[in-house]
Amino acid sequence: MAGLLAARRKKRRLKSEINVVPYIDVMLVLLIIFMVTAPLLNLGVDIDLPQSDAKSITEKKDPIVVSVSADGTYYLAEKAGDNQPIDAAALESRVREIVSGNPQQAVYIAGDAAANYQQVMNAMVLLQRAGVEKVGMMSQPTAGATR
Repeated sequence: MAGLLAARRKKRRLKSEINVVPYIDVMLVLLIIFMVTAPLLNLGVDIDLPQSDAKSITEKKDPIVVSVSADGTYYLAEKAGDNQPIDAAALESRVREIVSGNPQQAVYIAGDAAANYQQVMNAMVLLQRAGVEKVGMMSQPTAGATR
């Protein structure tokens, strides 16, 4: 009988392995919690316009540029360097004509740093009513920006 007890003790060896299943469960629960709460943490962002370090966009065609001056006057440039003053109604109709012929035409707004933000928003609304789907914002690169 003593031989039987000694044989059983030899068969019961201690395991030196760690059971990682509970750790994996905890990790997955934490992952789900972080995935749900992360989008809620972005409440607001402080920005300083209009300078940026963004790289220049290279396109084959010249984009349409709507400029808003400091006094709120709109300028339309269909070709590079061709700024012409234009009123809001004429701006909307002219951009509608251009976009109806080419829906993929790039349209950008260049707002003066001293311009009223409401005037820039009004320009965006005019472009939206004219049928422009995507409007880009232009900025002046900072002194140390790379292109």
